[in-house]
Amino acid sequence: METVELKVEMVCIHEKRLGKCLSKLKGIEKVEVDTNCQKVVVTGYANKNKILKAVRRGGLKADFWSAQNELLNAYVSAKYASFRFNPFSFF
Repeated sequence: METVELKVEMVCIHEKRLGKCLSKLKGIEKVEVDTNCQKVVVTGYANKNKILKAVRRGGLKADFWSAQNELLNAYVSAKYASFRFNPFSFF
C-alpha cells in the first residue's frame, strides 16, 4: 500500500469535485483532506502519477507535497495563530 501526499489549491466546495475525480481510480482505500493546509493524503494501491493526473483533470491545481510545503505551513500557522481581526482598531 502506498501513501501519496498532494498540495491541492482548493476551498471547501472543491472537496466534492476531488472525491469525484478520485472515485474513478481503482485501488484507492482512503482519502484525507485538510483544507487549512490544502493537503490531500491518498492511501491505496494506485500509481501516484495517475492520482495527480486525475486531480488535475478535475480542474484543480495540484502538485506533490514537499518538505517546503511543511515549512511554509508551520511558519504561517505560527505567525498568524495569535492574529485576531478587530474591526474597531482602525479608529
